[in-house]
Amino acid sequence: MTERIVIVGNGMAGSRLAGELHARGGDRKVTVLGAEPHRAYNRIMLSTLLAGRIGEPDVELAEAAGQGVDLCSGVTVTAVDRAAGTVHTDDGDRVAYDHLVLATGSRAVVPPLPGLDGPGLPERVVPFRTLDDCRRILAVAADARSALVLGGGLLGLEAARALAARGLDVGVVHPVPYLMERQLDPAGAAVLADTLAGLGVTTHLAVSATKVLAGADGVRLDLADGRSLTADLLVLSCGVRPDTALARAAGLAVQRGVLVDDRLRTGDPRISAVGDCAQHDGALTGLVAPAWAQARVVAQVLTGEDPQARYRPRPAVTRLKAAGIDLAAMGDPGDGGTGEELTFADPARGTYARLRIRDERLTAAILLGDNPAVGTVIQLFDRGQPVPADRRSLLLGRAFGAAAGTPAATPALMPDAATVCQCNDVSKGTLVGCWRSGARTVDAVVAATRAGTGCGGCRDAVAGIVGWLSEVDSVEVRS
Repeated sequence: MTERIVIVGNGMAGSRLAGELHARGGDRKVTVLGAEPHRAYNRIMLSTLLAGRIGEPDVELAEAAGQGVDLCSGVTVTAVDRAAGTVHTDDGDRVAYDHLVLATGSRAVVPPLPGLDGPGLPERVVPFRTLDDCRRILAVAADARSALVLGGGLLGLEAARALAARGLDVGVVHPVPYLMERQLDPAGAAVLADTLAGLGVTTHLAVSATKVLAGADGVRLDLADGRSLTADLLVLSCGVRPDTALARAAGLAVQRGVLVDDRLRTGDPRISAVGDCAQHDGALTGLVAPAWAQARVVAQVLTGEDPQARYRPRPAVTRLKAAGIDLAAMGDPGDGGTGEELTFADPARGTYARLRIRDERLTAAILLGDNPAVGTVIQLFDRGQPVPADRRSLLLGRAFGAAAGTPAATPALMPDAATVCQCNDVSKGTLVGCWRSGARTVDAVVAATRAGTGCGGCRDAVAGIVGWLSEVDSVEVRS
């Protein structure tokens, strides 16, 4: 009998799971039901699309296709009948499953402000979450001179920088006294605010919005301090909330997300959950790397490749994808305690670095501005390796030798085990092996390994390794 696996959601987690199942072959029927009417796309790259640096075809994800996989776009699942083992869709269909995977993602939070409490948002007020949102923002921005972004977190700043790159006068309103408070400390955030100001983005901090007035000619945002800001466009970036309505209605355990165990199973052994909607060990993901790692574990379990596979979250690294800004943050910036604390700031050059070290291991780091050691710092943090004796090599970006036992800044000295792509867990050795197998361009290497297809932050590193291999190959041929 053919096993029937139904995946609800064709986002980054659901589409990756379908691909993982398809790649493993076997006698199973995989059905993917996606509410959005598009092909699967990389949500992480929408800010790059908004900036005009890529086109819509560049955000599409490779989808599993062919025998055994049925992709259904524009289909919303309205209910799960656990007793019957079926899901109901908005077109009246019922799809039977032997195993169901919820990959319903999350939805943008619309703040409960006067002016935003109607059945739909005004034309000039747009959240920034989906491809359709991105299209709406671009449509309004085409004839706009100014924009406001409500929310100074990671996504809000990426949207603000993207709109500024299109020539708009942009302001960011954030209720917290400093930007990206989940990833940064006040000193680093201050340097970031100055950098943004130089790129055409003004920040209004420690002030809440109280009301929105939107009409055909523009938007007015009233603030708690009595000021009012006006613009042609208001982008909402006030966080996201896991989409758990389907799971809750089906009687599954839900807190902030759908509760899952180490194998991503819910309380119903026939139902799993992955990605933004899943809550594992008290934590939500919200990032692409853990979502794809979860998809791999579920595929291993469901196909019998490794029935005992377990999801083990890795330390998260946040990269800000905005032209003219280099930012990497990892660990909890507010987690004090014993250990070393090293900082360096050069606000005039837009540079800030902070490292927290405990027992010779990095526990947190912020690197803002041009720092050649950023790849090394990420590697040390991710793998829990000992830091070099000369801490300045990390803080100031000065290269140090391979004798230190840590990853080096040049591809020639980088160990093969060094992780280049965090999202897909691709090492330098994998890239080298792919090259030796005949993939001689960056695009070919990316297609073969998936490196660079997540957040895109490692694309330059992949290109650097391919370039180095080309030079090495050229030297070997000439000799």
